[in-house]
Amino acid sequence: MNVLLPSISPLDQTAMAAAQARQRTLTKPPGSLGRLEALSVQLAGITGQPLPRLRHKVIVVMAADHGVVVEGVSAYPQEVTGQMVGNFLAGGAAINVLARHVGARVVVVDMGVATDVPPHPQLRRRRLGPGTANMAIGPAMSREQALAALQAGMDVAAEVIAEGADIVATGEMGIGNTTAAAAVACALGGFAPAAIVGRGTGLDDEGLRRKIAVVARALAVNQPDANDGLDVLAKVGGFEIGGLAGLILAAAAHRVPVMVDGFIATAAAMVAVQLAPACRDYLIAAHCSQEAGHRAMLDWLGLRPLLDLDLRLGEGTGAALGLNLAEAACKLLAEMATFAEAGVRDRA
Repeated sequence: MNVLLPSISPLDQTAMAAAQARQRTLTKPPGSLGRLEALSVQLAGITGQPLPRLRHKVIVVMAADHGVVVEGVSAYPQEVTGQMVGNFLAGGAAINVLARHVGARVVVVDMGVATDVPPHPQLRRRRLGPGTANMAIGPAMSREQALAALQAGMDVAAEVIAEGADIVATGEMGIGNTTAAAAVACALGGFAPAAIVGRGTGLDDEGLRRKIAVVARALAVNQPDANDGLDVLAKVGGFEIGGLAGLILAAAAHRVPVMVDGFIATAAAMVAVQLAPACRDYLIAAHCSQEAGHRAMLDWLGLRPLLDLDLRLGEGTGAALGLNLAEAACKLLAEMATFAEAGVRDRA
């Protein structure tokens, strides 16, 4: 495979052991904070810090269009992608509201929006073209473009980490991208399209049947190689999916945790894990989407979601809520008193 992958280290076992030992001394019955305890230990292992702190939370929203929309797989027209990018930059989308709520910064990246997006000081341009080609009749992109998408995501990760990010969350926007994400998941996970494809932006029953058929056709036409994540990305993926996969790989290489959002972001995580299995330990699944196949995709990754709220918006909205839980887990570990400090008697 002609892709240079970053080196990803195993989790820091010493830091994890120290975090786990401290958990046993805090003023609570062991295990009584449930998965928040396990999350704090994972974050210690990722960061190499026995008392991890999350001071600079960044949500990276990558946007791109998809040629497969000509097959009638979305209830919304393609120009909505560019319009929503403008909404993100203006601070008016759901992700902006939730980011403000949890104290996170939103970074918007144009990976290949079909319509012209006006210049904006907060827009990062990594355009690879005006959207992908129609994967139902041939590859969505060239292998070179897939490589470029990965590299763009790695570069964005390096930038936001250099700016101080100590956790990144994955967000996306792109009309038609649930179709591409479903195809990626089917290709890598060996799933049948009917088990993975969902209603996306709100398709009716006829639209859902058409979408399932389009994904099946794309897989049959392109024959993506499940053992080559780059081939899968090139043949049935999207520019933003590749960008998010690169973001995940680089974040893991920098020992920065990744809060994975919903269906599309999880497809990107599958690409990243296929390319570099070691990055899986750096992933935190924020939630389980309402999209039909998301649970199976999370199971393939071996991830258990923190939340299950029937979300299906994307943008990183579920990941924003997950960031709140990650920060809470760290604060509980660091700020709770121990039995000795509080003068509280431990159990016999």
